[in-house]
Amino acid sequence: MINILFFASLKDAVGVESLTWNGEGLTVEELKQALVKERNINGLDSVMTAVNEEFADSDTVLKAGDTVAFIPPVSGG
Repeated sequence: MINILFFASLKDAVGVESLTWNGEGLTVEELKQALVKERNINGLDSVMTAVNEEFADSDTVLKAGDTVAFIPPVSGG
């Protein structure tokens, strides 16, 4: 199992701060596609992704026990 964390506006859109998911062996991109398909979570195409507190790209392969964080773009002034 992997832990998924949602931040900022994405957390509000999803309605939860975190999920546990059976995503071992998936790439980050495959995980995003599964979340869109199975949980109807939109907006993942523009997020930054971190795996175990290190920024990750879409082809990073996930392992059991990983923590994936989806961080939407923020604006401010």
